[in-house]
Amino acid sequence: MAELAPIETALEALLQDAQALDTEPLALTDAAGRVLAEDVKAQLDVPPFDNSAMDGYALRAAEAGQQLLISQRIAAGSGVKPLMPGTCARIFTGSEIPPGADCVVMQERVERQGEHALLPADIPIGDNIRRRGRDVRAGQTLLRAGTRLEAAALGHLAGQGVTEVQVVRRPRVALLSTGDEIIDPGTPLKAGQLYNSNRPMLKRLLENFGAEVVSLVSVPDNPQGTREQLQKAAEQADLVVSTGGVSVGEEDHVKAALEELGTLTLWRLAIRPGKPLALGQLPRRQGQAHFVGLPGNPVSGYVGAWLFVRPLIGALLACPALQSLPEISANAGFATSTGPRQHYMRVRLLFSSSGVSAEAFDDQNSGVLSSCIDANALAVIPPQTQVEKGDTVTCLWLAGGI
Repeated sequence: MAELAPIETALEALLQDAQALDTEPLALTDAAGRVLAEDVKAQLDVPPFDNSAMDGYALRAAEAGQQLLISQRIAAGSGVKPLMPGTCARIFTGSEIPPGADCVVMQERVERQGEHALLPADIPIGDNIRRRGRDVRAGQTLLRAGTRLEAAALGHLAGQGVTEVQVVRRPRVALLSTGDEIIDPGTPLKAGQLYNSNRPMLKRLLENFGAEVVSLVSVPDNPQGTREQLQKAAEQADLVVSTGGVSVGEEDHVKAALEELGTLTLWRLAIRPGKPLALGQLPRRQGQAHFVGLPGNPVSGYVGAWLFVRPLIGALLACPALQSLPEISANAGFATSTGPRQHYMRVRLLFSSSGVSAEAFDDQNSGVLSSCIDANALAVIPPQTQVEKGDTVTCLWLAGGI
């Protein structure tokens, strides 16, 4: 029997031929979740002028402590005039600081007397003023290529007046389900049949990872049907992901079909869950489609998607943040031991003033999908390791799929 391979070996093989996909222009309003294909440089200072951080009065700091005439009222978006000596300006949050003023005092500290204001003393220069360019300077790199455009990044671009961005095309994925015993919800179950839990689970993960699922196919348990579906999927997609059929059983036809059609590396991985994993490429009219064959057990498929499919999609998108999961050290709220395989336990990280703890789901069997519902991390337990409660363990943070 072949020696079990470590996860690092499989990841290296998976990513060695992964090249970033081509790019496309996209309206900023449609770019949420997409990945920038090129650096974006700032065209404007942000803020574009010195402005008030609060409602109050703008004045010269040298004239603080005096009663000053209120010479103008400045609302956000309105024009300003130079501030005459011996006067102050009523000003509102976000409004431009008038030339001549060098500080703002909040309105609660001012005693209003008709058209005059009695200002407190000892107001420092620059107080309550947001300086021009404090956030962004024109000419600086605003966002780097490879940035995933989530809420703050979208706002950053909009603040520059950007309406269109160049993004990496989303990887097209064909998702194949193998096994005659696996049927779709909505069909009455017959003896020996199971509903397909992998398909909706993996479709959601793939979309969260940044891919476009273009095909959902059930593959029959026969060699010819398997070959035909793999060939069709390769023409449609940049990446073909299958569940089941990659082990060594008589009804596991995916391995043989891949060996006939393209190239296959069948890994028996030293991990739990998810020992069988098929990696390879399928030929198509233009180039090659990547292939990842995940185990059929739902937990194995779930964990395998995070560990292998996500990094591959990250490489195709040239998005570094997707190519690895953040590591967090936590205090184990469980005790366990491992054999020759590295265990990825479904845990929930709890954050408190005393630190981070990892609480494990009681049943870690690869068929217990409920163990993944509340899990927000995978605790990585190396081979031949004994863990006691309170020990420090390394956890991979499942950051909302991104």
